[in-house]
Amino acid sequence: MLFTACVLLVNGLFGEHGLTETFRAHRAKAQALRELDQLKRENASLRDMVRRLRNDPATIEAVARGQLGLVREGEILVTIRDTK
Repeated sequence: MLFTACVLLVNGLFGEHGLTETFRAHRAKAQALRELDQLKRENASLRDMVRRLRNDPATIEAVARGQLGLVREGEILVTIRDTK
């Protein structure tokens, strides 16, 4: 009887649905919730950028200048290179 109780106790602590597995599952859930929160913030930021790119001429110009290297008519683009 004592042996059976010990086996059940060990199984309850370390078995497939035991206490340690429950703690591990709680940690995994907490990590997944943190990642989900980060992804939600990132999505909100991307939605805001899309809105600005559709509606804000200043944002469109900034992206065109910064990422595409475009200049306005009459402007001269000067590129300075480091010779080191």
